[in-house]
Amino acid sequence: MDYLEIARTRQSCRNYDATRPVEPEKLEAVLHAARLAPSACNAQPYHFTVAHGDKAQLVGECVRSMGMNGFTKNATAFLVIAEDAYNRTAALGAKVKDQDYRSVDIGIVAAYITDEAHTQGLGSCILGWFEEKKLQNLLNTTSRIRLVIALGYAAPEDTLRQKKRKDLTDLVTWL
Repeated sequence: MDYLEIARTRQSCRNYDATRPVEPEKLEAVLHAARLAPSACNAQPYHFTVAHGDKAQLVGECVRSMGMNGFTKNATAFLVIAEDAYNRTAALGAKVKDQDYRSVDIGIVAAYITDEAHTQGLGSCILGWFEEKKLQNLLNTTSRIRLVIALGYAAPEDTLRQKKRKDLTDLVTWL
């Protein structure tokens, strides 16, 4: 699959197959791709927690509140992305430029994760709605949780939807 094919066919999974757990080797492939993601000054200011099996259900409870993310009830794995410290160079650059590179880096690594999940035949969905304190207690961390990514096999009825995106003319200015 070339990259544009990945971009055309990867979508946020809205219906997972609870009967098909994600194999450990596929989770490892996703993590290897994440490790290769670019980051400011190669700081990689994040830490991943992998939850599968019974632990996935516990993490899932933290992303489903106030009627949100109900579609994750059948996801068989979750990757929790917590913010970690910068290296010295990135910390200095962030201070001088008044730019939080960690947020950018976490967005980039999330894209690498979901794209590799897709090449592994997995469905994924990046989640920003979760109960952070409950998740921190579950993971025994005080680190800021920035994103949670649901992973699993898409149910057969979760077919490819037409993408609704802005036209390039609305997104690009040529100089």
